Amino acid sequence: MASLKGPGEAQIHDGSNLRIAIVHARWNTEIISALVAGARRSLLASGVKVENIVVEDVPGSYELPFAVQRFLMTLPIESSSNPTGPISAATDLLSSASLADLTTPEPTAASQQGSSKSSEAPLKASFSAIIAIGVLIKGETMHFEYIADATSHGLMKVQLDLGVPVVFGLLTVLNEEQGRARAGMDGKHCHGEDWGRAAVELGVKRQVWAEGKFT
Repeated sequence: MASLKGPGEAQIHDGSNLRIAIVHARWNTEIISALVAGARRSLLASGVKVENIVVEDVPGSYELPFAVQRFLMTLPIESSSNPTGPISAATDLLSSASLADLTTPEPTAASQQGSSKSSEAPLKASFSAIIAIGVLIKGETMHFEYIADATSHGLMKVQLDLGVPVVFGLLTVLNEEQGRARAGMDGKHCHGEDWGRAAVELGVKRQVWAEGKFT
């Protein structure tokens, strides 16, 4: 029987004018790395320029809401040519060396070649969307439930308070095997690819909605 789960038929959107961040936890690093790689592949396939994909890591999933909030509150006000939201700013996070992500696979030679040919600098505006990625595996105590609930509510509050889409990339699984399967590590579908497409779709639609246009 075909599965009813999933976002339905995939929609194709042009992400070439978007700036997307991936903020991920470091717990369960092997699974996390596969999910982040899947999200990056999807973003690049949707046209997001490699220089406009920013990746940052935090210790665990509980820290994701705070990190996402800081990303969105310390960036320049969006330019009128790319209206993705009125976020006040003091600094540009792209200039920080701390953004180097050591757990994410290096860009492919093809992507590096395409980037070197581009004469455009990275977008200096606020992010069009953020993908928050974490993996929580149930243990023998209530810790799993507390972290999953707090993180879920925190991420929802950030996107509603600041008006920027936060794609929910938090896996809450019962065992490592479930996490590996959902990260595509056992030859199955990588959910990170879905999150990348969702970020592009929401980023594009947010720009359209900001202009008062609705389908």
